[in-house]
Amino acid sequence: MLTRRDALAALSAAGLAPLARPAIAQGPKTVRIGFQKNGTFLIAKLRGDVDRRFASEGVTVEWREFAFGPPLVEALNVGAIDLGSVGDTPPIFAQAARSKFVYAASHAATGAGIIVPKDLGIRTVADLKGKRVSIPKGSSAHNITVAALEKEGLSFRDITPIYLPPADGQAAFRQGAVDAWTIWDPYFALAEEQLGARLVALATDVAPQYSFVLAGSDFAKSAPQTLATAIHEIGVSGSWADAHREEAAALYAEATGTPLAAQKRAVARGRYGVRPMDEEIVEAQQKSADRFFGLGLIPARIEVAEAVWRG
Repeated sequence: MLTRRDALAALSAAGLAPLARPAIAQGPKTVRIGFQKNGTFLIAKLRGDVDRRFASEGVTVEWREFAFGPPLVEALNVGAIDLGSVGDTPPIFAQAARSKFVYAASHAATGAGIIVPKDLGIRTVADLKGKRVSIPKGSSAHNITVAALEKEGLSFRDITPIYLPPADGQAAFRQGAVDAWTIWDPYFALAEEQLGARLVALATDVAPQYSFVLAGSDFAKSAPQTLATAIHEIGVSGSWADAHREEAAALYAEATGTPLAAQKRAVARGRYGVRPMDEEIVEAQQKSADRFFGLGLIPARIEVAEAVWRG
């Protein structure tokens, strides 16, 4: 097995090369891609770059929707999908549980933050002490909450986490059943636009934020060129979104049924390009994993570099 130093050195060297367009050799005739209704993967689905590229090789693409990251990673683990995109936390929990996946690439995280009702007297992260905070368990919002509290000298134990998936968290926030909500776009933007939610902490002000392209371990091993092609074409869509934000917001609004104003807000703070895994990203992810281990939220310390694809 490679040492951590060897693995990181290899990743750093690999990160110097651009994501070139690979050719597809013999590979699967169907590629199953998991996505959520936000971020780079949704743009890729809507624009059709991936579908057209694979269709030219006689390969069918199946898109499968997930509400948030943990169920998507579990689908990778059991072989129900081949690749997908999640925030930083689901793969940490998954690796600790010995799930079968690899980090294949990275892209900037969707805008996220900790928000509170407009009339509640919470102004800072420090004011969250003793409060009920809605969090989708095992999601990137989980990590944002922990990191924001630590930055203010507080512990995750200083709040009462209310573990709710995004849709349920939205309802709880709207009804006043929780004091705060850590969530990503477009839920974040919708709460600001429709409820006047007040921002307590923006995720990017707390710590570097990354999302990841994950692939099933068996798929990455058996079809590396197919995986590389998918990553490349998703990156094409992401680069388009970065350069065409008005059009991207319109695509999101039409696909999700959310107001255009909210999607414009979300897209304005989002980033969509895809980049290779490198040492900086791996180290940031390792810090997050160590944070969760220190809190006892994962059962054992993990080495993130050991789960990175070097195909």
